[in-house]
Amino acid sequence: MDLKIAGKTALVTGSTAGIGYAIAKILAENGARVVLNGRTQTSVDKAVAKLSERVPANLIQGVVADLSNAEGVATLLKQCPDVDILVNNLGIFDPVPFENIDDAAWFKFFEVNVMSGVRLSRHYLPKMIARNSGRVVFISSESGICPPAEMVHYGMTKSAQLSVSRGLAEVTAGTAVTVNSVLPGPTKTEGAVDFFQSLATAQGISMEEAERKFFAEARPTSLLKRFIQPDEVANMVAYICSPLSAATNGAALHVDGGVVRSIV
Repeated sequence: MDLKIAGKTALVTGSTAGIGYAIAKILAENGARVVLNGRTQTSVDKAVAKLSERVPANLIQGVVADLSNAEGVATLLKQCPDVDILVNNLGIFDPVPFENIDDAAWFKFFEVNVMSGVRLSRHYLPKMIARNSGRVVFISSESGICPPAEMVHYGMTKSAQLSVSRGLAEVTAGTAVTVNSVLPGPTKTEGAVDFFQSLATAQGISMEEAERKFFAEARPTSLLKRFIQPDEVANMVAYICSPLSAATNGAALHVDGGVVRSIV
């Protein structure tokens, strides 16, 4: 399928690994010029080199910027003043008992998971509306609908993203610009693998057993009964970034393996 995004410029935040890298990869493979973003020169260089093995180097730009603060966003905007597609993927998670989450952690999660996308959208969305063309996508989570007890602060930020995304979609009424959210379920990113490997080691079980235990006890509603692959999330995001998705705006699209029990 031709996604009709060749020649478009796409910024994917937090894209040196995991879901972000998978999104950047599929967009570049479809001819978009992608901007890879990470906090360190090493991580960005590594991602650029990896993606350069799959697509022409002229389709890739790497930008080092810490988007957890306004200064980092300003740094990125100087190097990437305009885009056709914005994918607000940057996010952090950390399972912590509620009573152990201090004020600093609450504010940090909000800054990284919510305000990074708010600040970038505030810059890029008016430009998209002015030219009547553009896509904004927020990578939220099923945790935004079903907040997890083991990381309440994370769930809060993912709910906030859904609200911001729908509100911004209202701003685009009558234009060809769309703003949508994608809600992945438990996904096999590098961070998730490291976390579950440490759990498995601590419990003296295999990684496979840790995965089965997680879906049996923590996510029993999953219909997939396995971790989602980053590419499976990226496939949905790529479609939403495409002109083919013109009639989809203000939506919260599930790629959660059926974790959320809902018919809407």
